[in-house]
Amino acid sequence: MIDLTLVRREPELVKAALGRRGVPGETIDDVVTLDLEHRKLLQEAERLRAEVKELSRQVAEAHRHKDDGRAETLAATSRGRGDEERVARENTERVAERLREILLSLPNLPDPRVPDGADDSDNVETGRWWPGLDEGAPPPEYAPHQRVAHWEVGAELGILDLEAGARLAGSMFPLYRGDGARLIRALAALALDRHADAYEEIRPPSLALTETMLSTGHLPKSADDMYAIERDGLWAIPTAEVPLTSLRRGEIIPEAELPVRLTAFTPCFRREAGAAGRDTRGLLRVHEFDKVELFAYCTPEQMEECHADVLARAEGLLRELGLYYRLLTLCTGDLGTASAYTVDLEVYSPGVDQWLEVSSVSWFTDFQGRRANVRYRRADGTLGFVHTVNGSALAWARIWAALVETHRQPDGTVVLPEVLSPYLGGRRLIAPRG
Repeated sequence: MIDLTLVRREPELVKAALGRRGVPGETIDDVVTLDLEHRKLLQEAERLRAEVKELSRQVAEAHRHKDDGRAETLAATSRGRGDEERVARENTERVAERLREILLSLPNLPDPRVPDGADDSDNVETGRWWPGLDEGAPPPEYAPHQRVAHWEVGAELGILDLEAGARLAGSMFPLYRGDGARLIRALAALALDRHADAYEEIRPPSLALTETMLSTGHLPKSADDMYAIERDGLWAIPTAEVPLTSLRRGEIIPEAELPVRLTAFTPCFRREAGAAGRDTRGLLRVHEFDKVELFAYCTPEQMEECHADVLARAEGLLRELGLYYRLLTLCTGDLGTASAYTVDLEVYSPGVDQWLEVSSVSWFTDFQGRRANVRYRRADGTLGFVHTVNGSALAWARIWAALVETHRQPDGTVVLPEVLSPYLGGRRLIAPRG
């Protein structure tokens, strides 16, 4: 969550920053008012507590001097002050809870680099890459055999069975078969091997507590997009970012250990409640998909390098896979709740003639560190909240789609990039079964 001290010190700055994200200035005024009220109530409750403590001492002293009348009078006064303290504490907790609710609902302050905008149509493209670019080749032109949608390619080759997935779990739950399933596994193995030089691999639970979901900012705002297991108070994770952010919850990390870099391969679950009216065919928008996530705890000074490293690794994988992609800096209207700055990577999928988001590389300042209570101890002994960085490298459903469309051959087979061969038993060709 945002720094309450900053709100107290520079409310107009916070208003201006969050105003870019559509937060009314009156909301920040409410925070300032509630914070002041909370501190006054807390001070009064502490004063009454001290008075009760002093009266209790005087009662004990009166009893020692056999002055029972004075002891009874003081005890009655103490009970009255105790009742007042209880009421003051209840009022303090009520105001604190209201203040916390507002703070949990507020998004992060956008970085100055973030462009203003209302929605994803206002995101700013900052670059493109395609095979042969470094040698001066023009953007690729795609042949008719590459202009076939991946769900048709998958059905022809027997590697994607959307009907079976729907029978088992409902629509938007894909089922991969044979080489299609093996391709998903190969992509994850390739990515984990590429990241093993600097990132510790974690296999976290696929379910998370409400507190864990709150730490990343997915709750409360995005509750409708998550799968809740209400009976057990758990949520299916929408991304490995959720458990990785809370892995060191409540800890103080020595500055010398930072950055702490982690990677995880997990299933991800999203209800896609806001997908009405969007194209949900094939793998364009699904409820469950596999993803390799990169994550780092870092200091403010390390943030730029950590963000650049995650972005470079995601780009590197796309280049190894021979996919045409572009980079977008997200505008204020498309920025995630917790993010201060995000760069999206989108691959071009020729069979559906669409740019598909496959990674969001984000810097969260100390927004998540504050919510998860992960701090670090500086060399001078002072404490600060860690900054967090994360990004997908990569999300595989849409990569799978772009691969089988881009690398489809005139005879209908698919020849995958050489880099995947070691993970496919030395094979690259996907042909019809039988």
